[in-house]
Amino acid sequence: MKKWIYTLLLLLATQTIVAGENLNLRDIVNGKYQTRGVRGMNPLNDGEQYAMIVDGKRIVSYSFKTGEELNVLFDADNTKGKTRIDYISGYIMSPDEKNILVYNNVQSIYRRSFTANYYIYNVRNRTLVPLSDGGPQECPIFSPDGNQIAFVRDGNIFLVKLLFNNSESQVTKDGEYNKIINGKPDWVYEEEFVTSQSLCFNADNSMLMWIRYDESEVPLYSFPMFKGMAPEYKEYAEYPGEYTYKYPVAGAKNSKVSVHSFDIKSHVIRQMKLEIGSEDYIPRILATSDPTKVAIFTLNRHQDRMDVYMANPRSSECKMVLRDEVAPYITEDMYNSIHFFDGGFVFCSERDGWNHIYQYDLNGTLKKQVTKGQFEVLDFYGYDPATGSYYYASNEGSPLRSAIYKTDAKGKVTKLSQHTGTNSASFSSSFKYFINTYSDIHTPNVTQVCDQTGKTLRVLQDNKQVSEALKDKNLGTAEFFTFTTGEGVTLNGWMLKPYNFDASKKYPVIMFQYGGPGSQEVKDEWNMGNCGGALLEHYLTQQGYICVVVDGRGTGGRGAAFEKQTYLHLGVMEAADQVEAAIYLGKQSYVDSSRIGIWGWSFGGFNTLMSMSEGRPVFCAGVAVAPPTCWRFYDTVYTERFMRTPKENHEGYEVSAISRAKNLSGELLLCHGMADDNVHFRNTAEYVEALVQAEKTNFKQLCFTNRNHSIYGGNTRYFLYMNLINWFNEKMK
Repeated sequence: MKKWIYTLLLLLATQTIVAGENLNLRDIVNGKYQTRGVRGMNPLNDGEQYAMIVDGKRIVSYSFKTGEELNVLFDADNTKGKTRIDYISGYIMSPDEKNILVYNNVQSIYRRSFTANYYIYNVRNRTLVPLSDGGPQECPIFSPDGNQIAFVRDGNIFLVKLLFNNSESQVTKDGEYNKIINGKPDWVYEEEFVTSQSLCFNADNSMLMWIRYDESEVPLYSFPMFKGMAPEYKEYAEYPGEYTYKYPVAGAKNSKVSVHSFDIKSHVIRQMKLEIGSEDYIPRILATSDPTKVAIFTLNRHQDRMDVYMANPRSSECKMVLRDEVAPYITEDMYNSIHFFDGGFVFCSERDGWNHIYQYDLNGTLKKQVTKGQFEVLDFYGYDPATGSYYYASNEGSPLRSAIYKTDAKGKVTKLSQHTGTNSASFSSSFKYFINTYSDIHTPNVTQVCDQTGKTLRVLQDNKQVSEALKDKNLGTAEFFTFTTGEGVTLNGWMLKPYNFDASKKYPVIMFQYGGPGSQEVKDEWNMGNCGGALLEHYLTQQGYICVVVDGRGTGGRGAAFEKQTYLHLGVMEAADQVEAAIYLGKQSYVDSSRIGIWGWSFGGFNTLMSMSEGRPVFCAGVAVAPPTCWRFYDTVYTERFMRTPKENHEGYEVSAISRAKNLSGELLLCHGMADDNVHFRNTAEYVEALVQAEKTNFKQLCFTNRNHSIYGGNTRYFLYMNLINWFNEKMK
């Protein structure tokens, strides 16, 4: 009787476990469980208010302290003048907050650049007028006094003067597609130096400065365009077309760059007397508090030496005030950590082996190293000259987590964020308040307002609707783990086990990875894995898989020595570590070592191919999405940062997915968009040819018409994931 009751209770318990519903793939892809953020949030000048977009039509200001709605700064349904708009996609406040540039009709160009229709809105009198009637605009900026706006159209710079009835004048006239660009970066600068804007005013509003890109000698790259669907290009209904643009592959010529100024009063254009090498880069120009000094940041082609020049926009004289040399290369993140304040600037460097904050005066004299220790500063938020305090995020304590910190003038460090996991912040101008967004492996993003001590004043978005929608969805169990490879390297990973995991069974495993230099997939945050909250991985666990992610050598968060050891030999250590991870997993009692798969996107696709042809046949199946298969095909800035040029590093370039194609083991699915402007379809085409010539029959290829590196639009992303899942089900079950 007791045995029967025990069996019944066990059965009831099992039914309780499986009583929930499984996830639906289409719901995941269509964003049913997507977290919400707070749109268009910006601190205002008084340090007591912040603004945000409400309902896609209004910009409203709120009190940091109380959360009270204080003012409607813009309302699309309550404007004066002939111009009417139905919605806004974003906005830019003028420095004096008297005017707002609102915009809509956004048309993407590449990853960060876009055109849009911008409108000038006067906050006091509620008038709304177009910024320009000459066509959509790019990357507009206000002058420091808020009375002028510069923008780019078709490679040329235009200037609008608000005090002169919004009169528009054309500053440059030499802009030409695939030849000359003024004020905005070319493709490779935008992609690899993480920027979409290359112009600024000086501090007294008298001069406009910009970077000019002469890409005339950069080789052209073309790919075909078809009529397609979602979207449909009717102009290609009878014959296909093509898209052609400038793309410098490793070792090729880059744009010739120079810096110019425009005297707004005299209309004189000058070229800065910048003594740099013909192959050097200019990743940034930034205004300082001194109108006679505009900072120009240059980088040599090997990307191990950064120089800072102070340029006088009127005399065109340039003086180098700082040189930062970091072997073997300087990471691109450094350019986003530069902050100027009255009399000086702050930026981050890995010169001591860890990314830390350094403060200089405008003459380039080092005032102090602000942070020290074996941890990474992940973001710098600002310096308060009134108190001498610095505000930043770092992973002190664990490479898996981040927190918000303050360091005062005496070096005392205070942790401001209260939640363990991943934190990011935006501070008020007074540093009395900050908006903190945090999450962890179990908690969707929470956005809250905090005071200067870190105390939560109110929650703006908790995404409880996501947690509620997922609570009965039979989600797997997530956990972090570490292991040591056969080479004695300790690696971090996370694992997702099925909701009804049975340790006595043996499960197939699907490994996902990226693995590119400085990347990090193993973090205590909601946005781990794929589709937010690892929902694609949770879906796979409901198909009976264990899902695993391991960060190998070359990934970030663990200091420069760990990250940069893959230098000159991309893919070798990274692939070896994924193989070691599979071997480790195969030794676990609940893993079927004969059924381990691997997949990844972009660098992760490359890593998949390298891992499946590493020489140890541990993977029975894999999926590579948009993989670079030979670094000779990829762009100069990214590739040469880690590999130098093919001429300098012939041996390193010879080791590639293509050269290893003959060693491919396991069943491979290749997926690539045919209009990928980043990792060209050429990579997959050449790799498939290598497989064919090696008489490899263990692969299948999926091509996506007119799709870029993200492979989305219409039904495309769902189709991609459906095929990925079907592939693993077919080959591993």
